[in-house]
Amino acid sequence: MLFSLPPQVLIILIFSLIFALTFHEFGHALHGFFANQTYPSLSGTAVARDFVEYPSQVNEVWATYPEVLSNYAKHYRTGEPIPSEMITKIEAAAKFNQGYDFGETVEAALLDMKWAALSKEQAEAINTPAKVTEFERKSLEELGLEIDLVPPRYRSTYFNHIFSGPAGYSAGYYSYLWTEMLDRDSRKWFMENGGLTRANGDHYRETVLSTGGTMDYFEMFRNFAGRDPDVTPMLEARGLVPGDEAADSEVSDGALPADTAG
Repeated sequence: MLFSLPPQVLIILIFSLIFALTFHEFGHALHGFFANQTYPSLSGTAVARDFVEYPSQVNEVWATYPEVLSNYAKHYRTGEPIPSEMITKIEAAAKFNQGYDFGETVEAALLDMKWAALSKEQAEAINTPAKVTEFERKSLEELGLEIDLVPPRYRSTYFNHIFSGPAGYSAGYYSYLWTEMLDRDSRKWFMENGGLTRANGDHYRETVLSTGGTMDYFEMFRNFAGRDPDVTPMLEARGLVPGDEAADSEVSDGALPADTAG
């Protein structure tokens, strides 16, 4: 990581960058390091688009794990570790406005699917900016979404994720939320089973990191967690339902609460 230091600034505090970059990217590295396949096309990070970010996101949990945090998150002058109260405040602040954030991401994912479901002839008929706008509104409003209050994160005219080419996220923008769901549920599994232990690491390595793209991903997750994935920890982490995905030991059935379903 390279940082350009402005002349009037003596110190740059990069805790959030360490969290977002080092732990995340090292998660990708571990996915490659522990690969155990013969063929590169099925090895390590050579997995489906809606799975490749899962191991990297899971690895972020250790950035604020107390035994790890105390080794690097220190005051630049005194060497004192960052107070746990400050981490609690950072995590609480991250839940701000998550209803809006979640809504606009869901809308973008659904809009992506609506475009992908069109036939060649139907897509060619949407050939003016006005028709594009009309298609967006009709597609999302028929799903019960109010786009004037919460518009999709990307409008079609600049939705480069899905229109940038075969290597993009066409019909796959949902992957961001899908892997977040797997990630948060996995974090809960770790915390319910003792946290950062050699046994847990070996189990995750054996069931996920070493398997690459050699099996169905649902089966892979079941081998790891012993059950199907659960959406509740992700909603808890975003502050959209009560609870704490890192500390709550109760395993839910994954169903949305009555006041949020539908």
